[in-house]
Amino acid sequence: MTLKGKCAIITGASTGIGAALARRLAREEMHLVLAARRIERLEQLARDLESGSACRILPVRCDVSRSDEGEALIRRAVEWSGQIDVLVNNAGRGHFAPLEETTDETIQSMFAVNVFSLWHTTRPVLRHMKVRGSGHIINIASIAGKIGLPYNSAYVAAKHAVVGFTHALRTELVETDIHATVVCPGGVLTDWAETTEGGPILELFSRSGPAIKAIARERNLPLPPMQGVMSADAVAEKIVDCLHHPSAEIFTHDGSREFAALAAQNREEAERYQLAVALGERKAFEQLRRD
Repeated sequence: MTLKGKCAIITGASTGIGAALARRLAREEMHLVLAARRIERLEQLARDLESGSACRILPVRCDVSRSDEGEALIRRAVEWSGQIDVLVNNAGRGHFAPLEETTDETIQSMFAVNVFSLWHTTRPVLRHMKVRGSGHIINIASIAGKIGLPYNSAYVAAKHAVVGFTHALRTELVETDIHATVVCPGGVLTDWAETTEGGPILELFSRSGPAIKAIARERNLPLPPMQGVMSADAVAEKIVDCLHHPSAEIFTHDGSREFAALAAQNREEAERYQLAVALGERKAFEQLRRD
């Protein structure tokens, strides 16, 4: 796809991967509809991107967990631009709690923003894309959509659902010029871990690192063969490459595709690689509770 002059909608665009992708697509001279709940951040980002750029930016306050607001976002974008070439479903949020303390309200919230929102935006944009005969829908999942992680059960389940949603969507779009891609990032330098429901999970990650390494050494355990934390800008670059060369899935971190394949083929072997991680995070969680 030639991106110059095309129009993209990005949800969850006020920070993290969404904001990084907006900056990157502005360099491609795409027109952008940026959606999030924090309109002040969106408006500042829009001003920054439009300064000295040929692209036009429309910031929209929107809670995509609400069906009416998702529909209204797509309708407003079509009225503003006349065409929608790309939809990036990036809005999402995590949580921090052991499974037995994960409430019904948390489960509902995790699926509302991470999963149900996909229908709220994809249904109306598909009607538009099918009339035009082209488009690309990109859904941001996580490596958590391929493997299990502790103290994130509702988030992990939701991201597995994002992967399944995208695979199902692709079966409905075969032999059309409308593409669907799921993105499965590993650790990314954003404020995600500081804004999780149930409190920030960042402290758990900070404390568990030394414990994980110590347990791996003491018990001679392997660690997941995946690249560590990367920048949101690096993830955005991989998404832009996919817009030029559409693919079914993007694994942003080196080794993550192979580890996801191992988990699909031999779950017990993948869990052996995750054992030190699980034990180290359990130790850190228990320390947090004592403190």
